[in-house]
Amino acid sequence: MARTRAPRLKLVPAAPRAAAASGATAQIVESITTAIVERRLMPGTRLVEQQIADVFAVSRTIVRQALNQLSRDRLVTLAPARGAFVATPSVEEAREVFEVRRLLETGMVRELCARITEAQLAQLRQHLQGERQAVARADVPGRTRLLADFHVLLARMLGNEVLASLLADLLSRSQLISLMYQSSHSATHSQAEHAAIVDALARRDARAAVRLLEQHLRSVEQNLQLDPRPDLAAVLRPTH
Repeated sequence: MARTRAPRLKLVPAAPRAAAASGATAQIVESITTAIVERRLMPGTRLVEQQIADVFAVSRTIVRQALNQLSRDRLVTLAPARGAFVATPSVEEAREVFEVRRLLETGMVRELCARITEAQLAQLRQHLQGERQAVARADVPGRTRLLADFHVLLARMLGNEVLASLLADLLSRSQLISLMYQSSHSATHSQAEHAAIVDALARRDARAAVRLLEQHLRSVEQNLQLDPRPDLAAVLRPTH
């Protein structure tokens, strides 16, 4: 009797498999981060592994890798036996994030003021135009993304990708904080403050640029409802 050969297994090299998995993980991380920044995912939202796996046509293992990375970035909370949730930053964490942003961004703007080129100023003014247009047409996801990207763009103009990446992470966490604590700082105010910062950069006025940036970040922070103490007069006042 002739022996039948077992079919040969078609093996995929380990390196391409790993690259594909890494790419899928990065795509999930980017999609969830963007949804948070654009205010489409709210704090406390449950992130169901199987649903995410179905959306991206990947295994739950890859989804888990993405959620672990987002957890390290403090955008997702992993709760044993409960699953993954969009993070709900504490008041203390919110204040610390803005403190770190002030430390980073004031130094960044001071250095950029001495080095910025006319081409970079033109790029910033083009970005400001995009912000104004998004604000005017009430494009909430678009304007939110553009207002955050302004700060990352300043970092990239220094040619420091580590700084730009770090700032992008902080901006994502800032968006979560704004959602969590119901920021009343309007997009129109943010856009006007960005324009004033660019004007100071164009004058190469480092002192004014730093002052305006600090005022902008403090204004954003102060418009968050970070004080947990209730207004007793308002809470206890009779409604009739």
